Amino acid sequence: MRSRTAVKIATPIVLLTAAFALTSRSVIAQTKIQGVIDGRSGPTMSLKTVDSPPDTTVLLTDATDVGEVEGVFHGRTKQMPMTALIPGLPVQVSGSMNAQNQIVADSVKFKGSDLKAAMDAQAGLQPTEQKVAANSAELQQQQAELAAQKAATQAAFAKQQAQLTAEQQKIAANKAAIAEDNKRFGELGQYNILGEATVYFGNGKITVDPQYQTQLLQLCQQAKGVTAYILQVQGYASAVGSAALNQRLSSERANAVTAILEQQGGIPLTNMLAPGAMGSSSQVDSDKTAEGQAENRRVVVRILQNKGISGT
Repeated sequence: MRSRTAVKIATPIVLLTAAFALTSRSVIAQTKIQGVIDGRSGPTMSLKTVDSPPDTTVLLTDATDVGEVEGVFHGRTKQMPMTALIPGLPVQVSGSMNAQNQIVADSVKFKGSDLKAAMDAQAGLQPTEQKVAANSAELQQQQAELAAQKAATQAAFAKQQAQLTAEQQKIAANKAAIAEDNKRFGELGQYNILGEATVYFGNGKITVDPQYQTQLLQLCQQAKGVTAYILQVQGYASAVGSAALNQRLSSERANAVTAILEQQGGIPLTNMLAPGAMGSSSQVDSDKTAEGQAENRRVVVRILQNKGISGT
């Protein structure tokens, strides 16, 4: 008797517990949210909503039902693949919250017209993204080319600097050698003139006429046969014009002859005295006539040898 009574009491309790559990599940499953998909990452989907919070994470599972609602009153649902859930698509999600504050989706519904609009938007974005990628690649290539040009310019500049430094060192060495020879020549004092050549110039001219080059080269060959020779180069100008002009002309004429002696005649600078610019001094003829002026516009080259070396 007591056993039957216990059974009668227990049965309503079990039924109430089961009903409560079913009711709780029903309540949990009824969580719904509407929004627009703004991102997909693996099984999760980011949903932008107008309610608080504005962004909600939806967890998709193999059991999630994805469907496109059809009909005037949306009474029918067309089963769709999960790949249809693309960014920009407005959806309605039903599910339950998990411990990570995510909605575990039981179903995701959307309209066919919304899907088409989202797909059209995606298609419109693709060319833009491709153009952006192409522009980015082109920009990177241009930056690489600029870097290469900069490196090449720096290398060329460094090379030029090295060449300039070498030339400056060579010039300094030549100047030192000439200074030493001049010092030695001044100390020797007396010398013999073993050869001489005179180059004449036109009025205001500093270029050596070709007719004198043979004469200068012959003088160079003669000098090379002399022991411890030194070539003396002295430039002159007529008295016509200012003193400053005549000084410059005589210097430039002497330098022009010196260049021929070195470059064509093979005479080292160490065997030449620094070109003398005598200006309009030491005239050999009167500047009152054209013939006399022509005689005064000249460069004189002499082969010198110290008398002590020659024994005279």
